[in-house]
Amino acid sequence: MSVKSCEKLEKSMVALTVEVGTDDFEAAVEKAYRKQRGSIRVPGFRPGKAPRRMIENIYGAAVFYEEAVNVALPDAYSAAVKEQDLKVVGYPEVELLEVSKEGFSFKATVAVYPEVTLGQYKGIEAPRAEVNVTEEDVEARIKEMADRNSRMVSVEDRAVAQGDVANIDFEGFLEGVPFDGGKSDNFDLQIGSGQFVPGFEDQVAGMAIGEEKDIDITFPENYHADLAGKAVVFHVKVNSIKVKETPELDDEFAKDVSEFDTLAELKEDVKSKLTAEREEAAKRAFEDIVIGKVAEGIQADIPDSMVEEQARQMVENFRRQIQAQGIPVDQYMKMTGMDGEKLLEDARGPALNQVRMDLAVTAIVKAENLEATEEETEAEFAKLAEQYGMPLENLKQYMDVEAVKEQVVRGKAVDLVVSSAVAVKPAPVEETPAEGGEA
Repeated sequence: MSVKSCEKLEKSMVALTVEVGTDDFEAAVEKAYRKQRGSIRVPGFRPGKAPRRMIENIYGAAVFYEEAVNVALPDAYSAAVKEQDLKVVGYPEVELLEVSKEGFSFKATVAVYPEVTLGQYKGIEAPRAEVNVTEEDVEARIKEMADRNSRMVSVEDRAVAQGDVANIDFEGFLEGVPFDGGKSDNFDLQIGSGQFVPGFEDQVAGMAIGEEKDIDITFPENYHADLAGKAVVFHVKVNSIKVKETPELDDEFAKDVSEFDTLAELKEDVKSKLTAEREEAAKRAFEDIVIGKVAEGIQADIPDSMVEEQARQMVENFRRQIQAQGIPVDQYMKMTGMDGEKLLEDARGPALNQVRMDLAVTAIVKAENLEATEEETEAEFAKLAEQYGMPLENLKQYMDVEAVKEQVVRGKAVDLVVSSAVAVKPAPVEETPAEGGEA
């Protein structure tokens, strides 16, 4: 293998022209022969027993060339990348240039990790929210606790009302024909949640247990392409109605849900925890803004493939979150008017921001010569083991030590930037003047 040229292109792309010589190609042809000879029929020979020269005489000298290229090209490409010391991103586009008995040549165009020039990354000014917990905030958290400790009680003597959970069967029809994703049985629908298309829940309200009726719905114009703006009919049956019954907020409630004896003590604890949560949230938000500003200041010719791969990861993570909630992804897409391409399109902007942040942090690690000590790496392993609920030794069998070291140094880079940042008060939110008021 020899690299004939290594040409730098726009968007951190590189074009490698590589030649595989006679000896390497001959070895690949021999491998191709051994792999394919069992499937080639030659009169007078049992399958797999015909000599290579005999097969080449009958079918032509190039009979094994295609498979030989498939055998030799990946290794030749990897060797060329290593020789040129390229940090490639993603998979190459390969163009076969020439093949003969002397060998073959190809052109591989691939994205490489971009060169990054840092802007300012120390002394960044960024707004940091002031943490304040009000009595209303505490009451809202106590109410959430009451909701979690509520129970669903069946009701039979009245129709579906706002706030109820109605268990329904439904099937949607477009021009009298059922459409994909429009049918479900024993579906729990909370009326007023906005879970379904506008108008659906309002028309279920008022139905009695056992009642069946047709509901007319017109999908929004920005809905899923197959149903956008279409008038459909849902046949709906109400199977049961349940209502949430929440406990009284008193000392007995405090004893049931906590280690405290009084509601007042519980409220004090809730206020303390809310304050800690908001302090942490403010810290994270401040970090995000600071790192975001550093990312905005870098100069880098980012390859499209890096952004595309990040966007696909974000979409896949989103799909997993939906599935974890017990919602079939196809049904979710139908009912929300989304599709795979729209999800990917919406993810590209955030993906670019994430790529820029990753590049910025990596560049800071390099600029500051940050390293992970053995003690820091062990501490990170211990933290991850606790996070995943795994024995430390078991975790070490599954996690690569270099990946853990990278987490450590990236964390140190973020800490370096944030510790030098200057927190300022957030700009006041301007109130919109009420319409019709005096000038």
